[in-house]
Amino acid sequence: MEMSDLEVPIIVFVIGEGSSGGALAIGLGDRILMLENAIYSILSPEGYASILWKDSSRAEEAAEKMRLTAKDLLELGIIDEVLKEPNGNAKKDIEKMSDIMKKKIISITKELRELNINELIEKRYQKFRNM
Repeated sequence: MEMSDLEVPIIVFVIGEGSSGGALAIGLGDRILMLENAIYSILSPEGYASILWKDSSRAEEAAEKMRLTAKDLLELGIIDEVLKEPNGNAKKDIEKMSDIMKKKIISITKELRELNINELIEKRYQKFRNM
């Protein structure tokens, strides 16, 4: 709740696994970007399988149903952009991945700073409501 009224731009990067209660907070970003191999959901596949089928061993099946990949979430309109990872794995070239992220932070911050505070907060609210 506190994050929703912040008077500064919120730029979110999902770089690995964003899940649980933290995923709800991540959803309040003015811009949400994910690395191509990251996942993002409010529940782990194991938790989903345990609740739905009472069988956490069905986590792989649950993950498919949950549509938690960057590609899926972009198609669903949950995130704004998928960042291609250098050599298909950000860990192989952290410096290059960091540079990509830095450039995104700079360009998105410039864009969002053009909005007045009320517009920024209202757009954030509407984006979250649409989700």
